[in-house]
Amino acid sequence: MQETPLCLRVGHLLRYSMSDSNTTDFINPSTFILLGIPGLEAAHIWISIPFCAMYAIAMLGNFTILFIVKREPSLHEPMYYFLCMLAITDLIVSTSSLPKMLSIFWFNSREISFSACLTQIYFIACFLTMESGILAAMAFDRYVAICHPLKHSTILTNSVVAKIGLALVLRSGILTLPYPFLVRRWPYCRTNIIPQPYCGHIAVVNLACADIRISSYYGLFVLFSVMGMDVFFIVVSYIQILRAIFCLPTKDAWFKTFGTCVSHLCAISAFYIPDFFSSLTQRFDNNVPRHFLVLIASVNLLVSPMLHPIIYGVRTKQIRDRLLQLFTHKET
Repeated sequence: MQETPLCLRVGHLLRYSMSDSNTTDFINPSTFILLGIPGLEAAHIWISIPFCAMYAIAMLGNFTILFIVKREPSLHEPMYYFLCMLAITDLIVSTSSLPKMLSIFWFNSREISFSACLTQIYFIACFLTMESGILAAMAFDRYVAICHPLKHSTILTNSVVAKIGLALVLRSGILTLPYPFLVRRWPYCRTNIIPQPYCGHIAVVNLACADIRISSYYGLFVLFSVMGMDVFFIVVSYIQILRAIFCLPTKDAWFKTFGTCVSHLCAISAFYIPDFFSSLTQRFDNNVPRHFLVLIASVNLLVSPMLHPIIYGVRTKQIRDRLLQLFTHKET
């Protein structure tokens, strides 16, 4: 979950500010002002080019994954069902944030309504949390496939996969539901200017003229309890996988078996490493320039949606073969 600390430079924001009489009177503003990348406004057009390219790759890649898995009956297996869930969450996360970013970069359309801001906060937080759970479920799938291959089809049946998916939806939906309610309950009497290109939970509540420790503590609770628990399950799964691999008789068998996990490990790295780096840097390193923090936090919303279909398209033979067949048939 991306959270950017508040540090407003009044002189730079003067033309977006309300009059002194207004800024001290409103309690729940009807709109917020999104600044984009503070300090880099002159480069917004250039910044939009890689953002737009990443979004296009994410949309094309994830829709391709969904299309191939739906069309190919041999891919109707737990691993690919989880991959489809991952593709859907990636599409929603990127679509929840990037269109508004581009409208800021291209058209200087900085206003966002209070209700739209709350909706964006909820969708980004909810589906990032869900994505973490899906990666943990995929680790469990790899564990069963490698450590209990004969029982894989009986343990991970279609109904079990559906129940896991439903549990992940309910977990993320319920745990992130307090975010918009916490944002709505605070009075906002300072400013309505958000120094980033999207509405993040902490970035918005930092504008409140009240004690926001509840929001801050709850955000940390979700970050460390939910994602921390997912990382714990992933680590335990891979410890068991490595123990099973090292029991195999030859090194060729080691590499062949471990090769089935490479795509998932790359997907985990693409999601967790940028997210934890951004979260820790924002909270504990006050020497990092604000525009760098905002830029990294914004890019993080697109990194994993862009990389996941590339990773699975390149590393997964079944998907790669079906994709090549699709293009071959089109050419003939």
